Amino acid sequence: MPFYHDLKTYRDIVTDETNPALEPYPNKADWVSRRLLALRHDLRAQITGQRQPNSLIIGSWNIRAFDGGIPRLDESFHYIAEIISAFDICALQEIKADLGPLKRLLKLLGPNWDYFVSDVSDHEQANYERMAFVYNTNKVFFRNQIGEIVLRSDALSTKQQIARSPFFAAFQAGWFRFTLVSAHIIFGETNAAGLARRAEEIDVITKALVKRAKKEDQVYVFLGDMNVDSKDGVVMQALKDSKMEVPDFPTTNLGGTKFYDQLAFTVKGKAERKTRLLKHGAFDWRNAVFGPWSDGADFSGDPDHVTRIADAAQRAHYEPVCIWNREQNLANPTRKPRYADFDAEYNEWTTYEMSDHLPIWVEIETDYSDDYLGRYVTED
Repeated sequence: MPFYHDLKTYRDIVTDETNPALEPYPNKADWVSRRLLALRHDLRAQITGQRQPNSLIIGSWNIRAFDGGIPRLDESFHYIAEIISAFDICALQEIKADLGPLKRLLKLLGPNWDYFVSDVSDHEQANYERMAFVYNTNKVFFRNQIGEIVLRSDALSTKQQIARSPFFAAFQAGWFRFTLVSAHIIFGETNAAGLARRAEEIDVITKALVKRAKKEDQVYVFLGDMNVDSKDGVVMQALKDSKMEVPDFPTTNLGGTKFYDQLAFTVKGKAERKTRLLKHGAFDWRNAVFGPWSDGADFSGDPDHVTRIADAAQRAHYEPVCIWNREQNLANPTRKPRYADFDAEYNEWTTYEMSDHLPIWVEIETDYSDDYLGRYVTED
């Protein structure tokens, strides 16, 4: 579990005219602790509470512009760390140039967590982003191979490289040998040509991974923000046509209309053991932090220590915090003020505190020892 010792430094503080630099946040430790309790309850109910022994939980999350604007609140780091700690390894997209926020996140996760991060993509349509893998060293170990997928110059019809080169690293958990390949597929236009370009990037990447899997005794897991607009569109079809296994994920944008985030893994190749997918899903953190609650959310089974905050109360709570945070950054020319009408733009503000995506996850079996021993059992 993550570290919580920072909570003891969140004393009751009220800004006054003599100390305008003090954050206007009375009862901060109480508020953050209650939100963490709700978040932990939801993570146990959906992901960790029913996990099987000898399994691996892989996550993927586009954490919006982490952290390329007005700095996130202290509590947002706690919430992000709590979610990531439910996974054994997680691919992160939209890490920005400054690695300070990522290192702060790892400090909260604890000393048993480590990370790898790519260089900043500063070429056309790459948005100055990095990609990262963060992983629990008690559950996963690195197999000393890391890099980016680079294709032939004629792989894409544009004769260019993929806008944001897929980032890969090799790991092992139990008997499960795998390479994670994280991608942030080009967004661009939403017309037919733009969607076709997204589909083409997915097509050439998955073909390269399937080809590699035929020669290597490991599973390739392709995951990330693939900008899949719909279940029946050309972008999703490119993924389904890839000869990789594609679990059925729900929508992952906050509007509940897009299937942006996906994961697929190779099933045919040199790997001797068939990958067993146990569970998968997307995690909606809004039921516990920031809100608004998802449609049809049922909290009737909540224990006494879990409290939920309605949308109007969330907005009223965070408005003075946001105003103070914005004013503290007016002097920095790279951090422009935002949200003159906080209530109207509250939902947008939360995407820069958490994300405009929901994280996805899969649970995969890692103990194939029964299958292995069965090879040596002779018939009576």
